[in-house]
Amino acid sequence: MREVLLLCWRDTGHPQGGGSERYLEQVGAQLATRGVKVTLRTAHYPGAPKRERVDGIDISRAGGRYSVYPRALAAIALGRLGVGPLRGLRPDAVIDTQNGIPFFAAVATKAPSVVLVHHGHREQWPVAGRLVGRIGWWIESRLSPRAHRRNQYLTVSLPSAEELATLGVDQSRIAVVRNGAEPVPSGAPTGAAATRTPQPRIVVLSRLVPHKQIEDALAAVARLRTRVPGLHLDVIGDGWWADNLETNADELGIADAVTFHGHVDERRKHELLARAWVHVLPSRKEGWGLAVIEAAQHGVPTIGYRSSRGLTDSIVDGVTGLLVDDVAQLADAVGELIDDTEARTVMGEKARARANEFSWEQTGNGVYQVLASVARGQHSSGLIPPGP
Repeated sequence: MREVLLLCWRDTGHPQGGGSERYLEQVGAQLATRGVKVTLRTAHYPGAPKRERVDGIDISRAGGRYSVYPRALAAIALGRLGVGPLRGLRPDAVIDTQNGIPFFAAVATKAPSVVLVHHGHREQWPVAGRLVGRIGWWIESRLSPRAHRRNQYLTVSLPSAEELATLGVDQSRIAVVRNGAEPVPSGAPTGAAATRTPQPRIVVLSRLVPHKQIEDALAAVARLRTRVPGLHLDVIGDGWWADNLETNADELGIADAVTFHGHVDERRKHELLARAWVHVLPSRKEGWGLAVIEAAQHGVPTIGYRSSRGLTDSIVDGVTGLLVDDVAQLADAVGELIDDTEARTVMGEKARARANEFSWEQTGNGVYQVLASVARGQHSSGLIPPGP
């Protein structure tokens, strides 16, 4: 494996970048440490340079939310002719990230494609509007599986692999490489009895967008507030839905019991996690749920929705956290864990032990195996072990 091209609609520096982008860039960084030449093509955004090198990855940016796709294909095609920002590019494989819509990289390059899908977007497409949503879901559910019927697929959880199979993707071509996790930053506190706040503290770590359903966490606080004195919710993260959430907190009469921290640096994020009692992730859909593992690093169990699919893989129900079905059950589960210190502590420590099983190095090793097989003309399937 000499050279790899990564395609994604955003990078982690993008104002709307999230876990999907983090996965791809961590994988790219791990490949770079192996001596692989890694190029990431993504969208441009205000303040970002058109070209940049980060963690061994050469980043090329151009285009916006939709134009990023045709401009990437044009850059790849021109690069083969020795023209433009991707001139001289000769990848052995391409990771084509499908965040609802793939790049259809095969149109512009002969290199084999690996289609990276974190989860399906059927539940999220309506946010884009009726027409765009219907077109987007048709591309994701019909056109893409057909166009990539001979390509390798890569996803991050067993439930997401099952979902791809329901769309017609051959299971023999679906490989699963789970998310890694970065260690807690040096000098940052690690969750323990001494770091927990005296009064019960719930935390949400998420992008603030509609499908994350942070409203359900706010509703849970409203339901519990009279029963649990001093209850407070910390919301870590930012996004275009933030103003709506603050308005919702006002309408529920709990604005004084919620702190919206916005985007914070890594150390501050871990400080907030370390003092929490319970982590809530009420997302409508998750591929894996990286925040589950980050909270677990501090001995904080997560409560999330069973219907999100991916959380059924990252949370071991009743062991490292709890899976529920609706907002009423969410509030009840939070209340029960807050009331039962022993159960919460045991569950949190089991979550911490499981978090230690994940690293980005292992993720990078797994993806490298998948890419190496593709370069040899072979397919991988099932859960890929970390390997050497």
